[in-house]
Amino acid sequence: MFLGLDGVEIGLIIVFLCLFAGILSGFPVAFAIGGSAVISFAIIAALDSNGLLIHQAIDKDSAEFAALIAEGIRPEAISIFRYPELPRIGEPVFVAGWETALDRNVSFIVNRINERVLAGQSIETLLAVLMFVLMGITLERSKIADDLLKTMARVFGPLPGGLAVSVVVVGAFLAASTGIVGATVVTMGLLSLPTMLKNGYSPQLSTGVIAASGTLGQIIPPSIVIVLLGTLAGDLYSAAQEERAQLVGCSDALTYLGEPAVVSVGTLFQAALLPGILLALLYATYAFVYALFNPSKAPAVEMGSTNSEPITRNEALTWFLLAPVGLIAGLILLMNVNVIGSQSVLVDSFTDAGQTADLRTGVSPQCQEAMIELHGQERWDAAVAQQAEIDAAGGVEQSRALTPEEREALVLEKVENAAPIGTGLAVGLLLLGLVLTTARGVAPSANKTPLLIGGLGIVLALLVDIVLMGPTMTAGARTLLLAIPLGLTLWGCRGAAQMLAQNELLRVVFPPLVLIVAVLGSILGGITNPTPAAALGAGGAIMLAAYRKLADQGKSGKIILQATFAIIVLILIGVNFDLRIGTDATTTESVIAFIFAKAAYLFAMFGILFACWILYAGGVLSPVVRETAKVTSMVFTILIGSQLLNLVVISFGGEHYIQQFLRSFDNEWTVFLIVMLVLFILGFVLDFLEIIYIVIPIVGPVIYGGTMDPKWVTIMIAVNLQTSFLTPPFGFALFYLRGVAPKEVTTGHIYQGVLPFVLIQVAGLALLAAFPGVVTIIPNLLN
Repeated sequence: MFLGLDGVEIGLIIVFLCLFAGILSGFPVAFAIGGSAVISFAIIAALDSNGLLIHQAIDKDSAEFAALIAEGIRPEAISIFRYPELPRIGEPVFVAGWETALDRNVSFIVNRINERVLAGQSIETLLAVLMFVLMGITLERSKIADDLLKTMARVFGPLPGGLAVSVVVVGAFLAASTGIVGATVVTMGLLSLPTMLKNGYSPQLSTGVIAASGTLGQIIPPSIVIVLLGTLAGDLYSAAQEERAQLVGCSDALTYLGEPAVVSVGTLFQAALLPGILLALLYATYAFVYALFNPSKAPAVEMGSTNSEPITRNEALTWFLLAPVGLIAGLILLMNVNVIGSQSVLVDSFTDAGQTADLRTGVSPQCQEAMIELHGQERWDAAVAQQAEIDAAGGVEQSRALTPEEREALVLEKVENAAPIGTGLAVGLLLLGLVLTTARGVAPSANKTPLLIGGLGIVLALLVDIVLMGPTMTAGARTLLLAIPLGLTLWGCRGAAQMLAQNELLRVVFPPLVLIVAVLGSILGGITNPTPAAALGAGGAIMLAAYRKLADQGKSGKIILQATFAIIVLILIGVNFDLRIGTDATTTESVIAFIFAKAAYLFAMFGILFACWILYAGGVLSPVVRETAKVTSMVFTILIGSQLLNLVVISFGGEHYIQQFLRSFDNEWTVFLIVMLVLFILGFVLDFLEIIYIVIPIVGPVIYGGTMDPKWVTIMIAVNLQTSFLTPPFGFALFYLRGVAPKEVTTGHIYQGVLPFVLIQVAGLALLAAFPGVVTIIPNLLN
């Protein structure tokens, strides 16, 4: 043993030294990781072949080991860390020789790359990375961030610390649209830092708030960190819980846990939303409080109004607060009294299967004991009672086909219980009504005729739904009856849109806000998974950037607006009509709807291609595509290189050695804190991609194999990495900002400015640790 170190420990040291040397060598990180894997394997193989690496393994033929087995301890739970007194034997780190390990690694590489990079299930999720990167870079290069910052500065500037608060708000916007820390920090540094310094803000507060706001892209969805962590967390959690269930004597994780061991990227987006918003609020609160105590270092700055005409306090209170609250409250009230509700008369073809017990009770005594320890005696007894009732009733009732009479009776029941106004129509009219009321507040002196006609259209649409439309009416007939009322409403909203365009805040913030809400809403609401939502975001960003480019050139953006409207029409037709053509049940209205949907689709595609041409002709599309290809290829190359490095660690037993060390601690919190500390330190020298793909697969089976909620564990890791990227002297965000900061801003200013935000991050971590419900409340409500 060299310097008293075990052969596996020396191998781990060699791997990490080669990795850090490769990263510091100046070669691109994506290739340095793969190269360090090859070099470290060669060094370890050479030392092992010469008998210089000896692993002190437990002697499994000894009487002491046999005694532990006789006590009922599983062999997997016996390690040199938990039982250091056991007899040991020296053996090479490559037990079957390095040639066998190399052959196994090469075979595994081919299979794993095919599984994770080329054709596996995770490739669909990883494609979301490409789309989100394209979305973020497009918005960044189209100067939308510049407009956002100027507008927010006008809104918050008159407040103490207002410019700093505006930076936090824009940082959160960019985080939700780009998810790329480096791009956000650089963009905010170039746009906002000179303005803040020019208006008397201290360099410390200016740089601190920019660096902190830039790292929000680590946590606020759609975060690339969450996407990549999610692809690993799902596999790690499922495998770890299966192993945990088998260790306690249960057949599978579903039996032991009472629920599937599943965690998805969409669920992690839901879990990350509230912590991300919370951190942004803490940043803004600190900036505001700092300005109150240090007004000379964060003065209020008047940067002009965002509205073309003055608005009195009463008008603002009426149309921006009372009217929206009244409309929303009215909708909720009518939904509670069933005036607004479902009008669906669809009936399943089969009956529902009978309810099963909350927990599986037909398990072995060992599994039963473990389940009682996990769920508690009360829940187990309740499950046993439920199962007894089910058995007494003849067992679980199986699903069967409904008879025509049963189907007709269920349809009649739904018709009788249907609400007078459909939920979808009511929500749509509410949104259009909010447009009309907001326009009235923005332009109080403008002609009110379009707004009155739009309001009349809303009232007529509601009356038509109550009086003329029934639950059994076809979608085509509904469309014809609502054509005139909706036409009046849309004509009024067209005039309202012209009024809203007079307000700079709405004109600048509304388009990217709608895009972000559409992307996140489709994921958080469970409508689709992250990949189609990311594609929607990328297409929307391209069209938004093209409209912005046409506006700069003084040209009309009607084609872009019409294409956007075509997408909305396409979605509405798809939701309300059966577009399956060629079946026996095809109706005339389905054929007409299909023709309109096809036309809308073709025009929408024309609009996207037209937007691409505008960006290409304006010199925007080419650098966006190149930067997207560069970032995406880096992600996938790091993924491949990290797989190589992981295989090297696995081949000489390093992964098993680390996991045994972590499992030797009886307290689950101790293990988690050790892992969090290691990740925090590694965040000084490794980017999040290397940490996710190199470190998480090694420690993941331990931290995801306990009782902690996998959503909470993942979000804690993401916030921890965000904290690490802010912490002096090695935080990545600090180097990004240093690269674009003017000469009068020193590195010391940046370090001093970011320290309060590091403390805020630590406080945020402590808050999430003390109140895990902050992470889990939204997923629990939505799911």
